[in-house]
Amino acid sequence: MTSEPIYKRVLLKASGEAMMGSQGFGIDVAVADRIASDIADARQMGVEVGVVIGGGNIFRGVAVASKGGDRVTGDHMGMLGTVINALALATSLRKLNIDTVVLSAISMPEICESFSQRATLYHLSLGRVVIFAGGTGNPFFTTDSAAALRAAEMGAQAIFKGTQVDGIYTADPKKDPTATRFDHLTHKEVLDRGLAVMDVAAVALARENSIPIVVFSIHEKGRFAEILTGGGLKTIVSDN
Repeated sequence: MTSEPIYKRVLLKASGEAMMGSQGFGIDVAVADRIASDIADARQMGVEVGVVIGGGNIFRGVAVASKGGDRVTGDHMGMLGTVINALALATSLRKLNIDTVVLSAISMPEICESFSQRATLYHLSLGRVVIFAGGTGNPFFTTDSAAALRAAEMGAQAIFKGTQVDGIYTADPKKDPTATRFDHLTHKEVLDRGLAVMDVAAVALARENSIPIVVFSIHEKGRFAEILTGGGLKTIVSDN
């Protein structure tokens, strides 16, 4: 473990569920503030940070489809949920005086800026945290896929996937006390074993672009910065 960050530019992927804390729905501001604090710690180390947040605490498009509704409309509703979360996290970051911009894959200029790779690289060059909202802007793609896509577009050196547990396990450790944590896996091993880390498209896209995936607990305050300097519990998915 060193005091210098291992990665200089990263993409943080957090689930929408993480934003609701112990609530059954919506946004727990205290949780948003804590995630913002972890991002602020990374920025203090000079790490450039992009963020993708899911929308499951607000709405899930697949829930509409499972009840006979239109999947495309459902996914559009889910994309709007990610915008709500992105605005909430941006507010928490700005309270810490962290310069932040929200870029949406769906154009809504009265609320936030529209996504482009050019805008992303410009804002990163100015030291801003860039929060990507609206998923990929397309139905049938998850926010995991959006995270892998935006990571590739911004030239991220790693994707940090914040989950409910501190890495990838042989089974769900909350259900199986004998489950053991992997320290390292390859992208191929994740795909071959069917490990539910990120969806298949996201892992494949990360592999094609040689982007490691670092899986850690989003609920441990300070863990993000700790892993950035080589410490902390995590599982690293990489091909080297």
